[in-house]
Amino acid sequence: MLEVRNLVKQYGDITAVNDVSFAAAKGSVFGLLGPNGAGKSTTINCISGLLSPTSGHVTVAGADIVKEGKEAKRSLGVVPQELALYEDLPAIENLRYWGKAYGLGGAALDARLAEVLEHIGLADRARDLPKTFSGGMKRRLNFGCGIVHKPEVLLLDEPSVGVDPQSRQRLFDMVEAERDAGACVLYTTHYMEEAERLCDSLAIIDGGELIAEGTVDELKSQLGARDILQLNGEFPVDSVKAMVDALRDRGLQDFELLAEETGSVTLTLSSASQHLPAIFEMLAAKGGVVAETSLRSPNLETLFLLLTGKELRE
Repeated sequence: MLEVRNLVKQYGDITAVNDVSFAAAKGSVFGLLGPNGAGKSTTINCISGLLSPTSGHVTVAGADIVKEGKEAKRSLGVVPQELALYEDLPAIENLRYWGKAYGLGGAALDARLAEVLEHIGLADRARDLPKTFSGGMKRRLNFGCGIVHKPEVLLLDEPSVGVDPQSRQRLFDMVEAERDAGACVLYTTHYMEEAERLCDSLAIIDGGELIAEGTVDELKSQLGARDILQLNGEFPVDSVKAMVDALRDRGLQDFELLAEETGSVTLTLSSASQHLPAIFEMLAAKGGVVAETSLRSPNLETLFLLLTGKELRE
């Protein structure tokens, strides 16, 4: 339903998206996961036709977004990261505007407006102006404007940013409803918990490049049973090296030092809790002092840290 092949987008000497390829199927949610500035929004804008790719191809329901733009866009629904609402038009008129833009009219449009208002939980506020709405209500109306024409492919660019927990839960329900109705949903986010809950498959993007792709379970399997152990404190230069050498001398195979900064050491290893006493002893022998310990089970965030050496939200 959606195919991106060797997509490149350059701004002068800056490459925002570099040779990105993926495909998303009907009746599924495909996640594009990465930190701010990773290239997610640029990718979305190339898919929607707002930006022209420097090279590569994007097809939506079989139509090329550049060569067959009108046909491709007919199948698209877009919910941008920035709110795209007319603040001085009632909620129902915002929906009506976008319904008519996609060729809906008459009784069919009226029926669809009522259906969408109920779906996004704003039926009782249909005649109110968006400028009187909370942030979460505006996000839901923004979502409604993107689905009023029942798109086959729905692009959601960080749709939950700045919303309260109740509205976020309602948003998740709406995304799942679109998927269950047969839409192909592309969902960009930098929240791991969203990706793990919503996405059937996903790609991790950083610095404009895809660094991993697969289902959530497939990506987690790259970690095996390894935990992420972060130690904060005071670590002389030789203390960390001594710890690494000692762990290897003990025959620990599934072990890797991910990051070493002033006052912080991050590593990945299996059954980390069982090795904590030995790790503390090794560090102390070289003058290291552990002030704080953080232990995390394998998840998408630890995979991102393993692949890039940095936190997703840095």
